[in-house]
Amino acid sequence: MNTITIEIRKAEPRDADAIADVHQQAWLGAYSGIIPHRALSVMISRRGAEWWGNAIRRAATVLVVEIGGIVAGYATIGKNRARELSQQGEIYELYLRPEYQGIGLGSRLFAAARQRLAESGLAGMVVWALEENAGALSFYEGAGGRDVAEGIEIFDHKAVKKVAFVWD
Repeated sequence: MNTITIEIRKAEPRDADAIADVHQQAWLGAYSGIIPHRALSVMISRRGAEWWGNAIRRAATVLVVEIGGIVAGYATIGKNRARELSQQGEIYELYLRPEYQGIGLGSRLFAAARQRLAESGLAGMVVWALEENAGALSFYEGAGGRDVAEGIEIFDHKAVKKVAFVWD
């Protein structure tokens, strides 16, 4: 019998290629048809392996979830950037390769990110999601997030509403 291991850990520079690949696949899956194609392509192309390697080396907090030695997803976390919200921590990004979605890895990565923020002394947490990204809204609602604020992101002259979910 083979045992498949699942590990959530802080990203290392050697993970940069895999994270860039997850980023590309997940963003295409999540945002095609929501963010205009040209804007989405530019955003993805800016975040190649070199960008991720630099982010990891600059001490950005990037977590990865590995299943059987394969990086299946990542999360980036830190201090809340929205001054109008009282929560101190934020998950900036949480993405999985499409083939690993829906099997509980996102929930495990979310819980690990939330725990890491709390261990860093950051009370409460916020996550922003695009309103048209039904999968993300469902995920964060299912994780107990409260929808407390809205904002707008502009992509190639297209305004897209975003929603803030919070946990105290």
